[in-house]
Amino acid sequence: MRIFGISGSPRLQGTHFAVNYALNYLKEKGAEVRYFSVSRKKINFCLHCDYCIKKKEGCIHKDDMEEVYENLIWADGVIIGTPVYQGNITGQLKTLMDRCRAILAKDPKILRGKVGTAISIGGDRNGGQEIALRTIHDFYIINEMIPVGGGSFGANLGATFWSKDRGKKGVEEDEEGLRVLRKTLNRFYKVLREIKE
Repeated sequence: MRIFGISGSPRLQGTHFAVNYALNYLKEKGAEVRYFSVSRKKINFCLHCDYCIKKKEGCIHKDDMEEVYENLIWADGVIIGTPVYQGNITGQLKTLMDRCRAILAKDPKILRGKVGTAISIGGDRNGGQEIALRTIHDFYIINEMIPVGGGSFGANLGATFWSKDRGKKGVEEDEEGLRVLRKTLNRFYKVLREIKE
């Protein structure tokens, strides 16, 4: 199984750690994994210029999104992680999602049936983590993917962390966050395996 992890954080801190923790966890189960971080990447805003619709040749921008497109197409499953900014996902991650219109314009079914899950990290205990998870799940639903949360008892929509504004160290020390991440990943992997079989 091929799994693509995306960190929507402009920093290589808590989200970078959590997404890589997830990928390493699944790699130990036998998955092939790839990783992309928006940190230090050039990702231009979608202009809604309709180049992708008219030409069916991808996006008018030629930037670091080419790597994202390639890996989204390659993957069977996708893990998207984000820190919470102003109660939701980062602007960088929203731009990445907007730009996916280009591959869907070429083939509207390109992401159909792929499985997706989500990770969110807040500096506050209740800083918007669930709203960020819902935004990521909305992206999956709009693109005909299958969103998977962690199930009842602690991880309904996916994995959430409380970093206490301490970056990577805060995420590493959040034992409950790591527990719900593993719970979510086990469910994600089970659904992915069942679909593949």
